[in-house]
Amino acid sequence: MNRADYPAFRAEGLTKVYGSGEATVYALRGVDLEVARGAMVVLLGPSGSGKSTLLNILGGLDSPTSGRVFFDRRELTAFDDRHLTLFRREHVGFVFQFYNLIPSLTARENVALVTEISQNPMSPEKALGLVGLEQRMDHFPAQLSGGEQQRVAIARAIAKQPNVLFCDEPTGALDSQTGIVVLEAIARVNSELDTTTMIITHNAGIAAMADRVLYMADGQIQRSETNPEPCAPEELSW
Repeated sequence: MNRADYPAFRAEGLTKVYGSGEATVYALRGVDLEVARGAMVVLLGPSGSGKSTLLNILGGLDSPTSGRVFFDRRELTAFDDRHLTLFRREHVGFVFQFYNLIPSLTARENVALVTEISQNPMSPEKALGLVGLEQRMDHFPAQLSGGEQQRVAIARAIAKQPNVLFCDEPTGALDSQTGIVVLEAIARVNSELDTTTMIITHNAGIAAMADRVLYMADGQIQRSETNPEPCAPEELSW
């Protein structure tokens, strides 16, 4: 089997338990999952269903209580802290609901923070161009709308040319029109860079743009569906 045939991620029997005794919380309960290379995957489910916990474990931000995770052919769950840090730095981009931009830096400078410590980055200008902010590079966060700030955050995440982009509620703080612009940027990155992309959302309408939709509840993947013909973000019913 050559490298291209391996899934981007494979998870086997993932559990995550917090606390003990009467305070025990089961965030994940035996999750098995394969994510195809270059796929666009949307995770749907109520708060507390395990979506963020699953992404945090796949992204090397957290470790499972039991089970194994493979990225490509390497077992992430066997990595020590130093190798997990290298994995996150070299292979994974994260986008969250809140933009976490540095107010005193321009859009270009916020993105450059990542490119300066990356092995094979694209230029800040190219990253901002991919998300449609060619004309806003020298603006500070306070001079940008919420949607523009989120697109700067996406540019910052993709500037290191990660294999994987994890987005946790990237449109959660945005209105529908602005959210669609942000999703267009994410879809463009997925298409043009072939970046494996996983999006957590409460908005079921976003599922129509995914290659695959995972429905989570009670720490488990209740069902998985594929979209034979994913729609463009501008065609979504918000």
